[in-house]
Amino acid sequence: MNITLTSIGHVRTIRADPTDDNWDNETTRIDLDTTRFTADALLSLDSFSQVEVLYWFHHAEAAISALGAHHPRDNTAWPLAGIFAQRGKNRPNRIGLTICKVLKVECTTLHVEGLDAIDSTPVLDLKPWMIGFAPRENAREPQWAKELLSGY
Repeated sequence: MNITLTSIGHVRTIRADPTDDNWDNETTRIDLDTTRFTADALLSLDSFSQVEVLYWFHHAEAAISALGAHHPRDNTAWPLAGIFAQRGKNRPNRIGLTICKVLKVECTTLHVEGLDAIDSTPVLDLKPWMIGFAPRENAREPQWAKELLSGY
């Protein structure tokens, strides 16, 4: 089945290189497509501390999508993990998801912190992060994931 998506806006940041680390302190702007949206689209989003940003990895190569298992970041000290047990950019549909800190809303622009997307990245959707949608039990993850994100 084919699915067609239209971006709701684009990421604006000085970062143009999709390197894997040091995203936590990135301050980024998301400009909505003003041919489709007015400021009402972001009304009250700044009453939430975080927002989920869904975006398209437009610079990732579809042809090199890693469909099977491989070592995260090719680090053989970490175990093999399937594509759906990792969050890398070379995904079957190249969709990214990050929970970001909401800094402020200005008209049709959302300012966030911690978005791991480069300049001009198409944004597919924004959703307020709500405590009620958080895991209802203690979360767990393997040690390699903690190590991988230690400098993220």
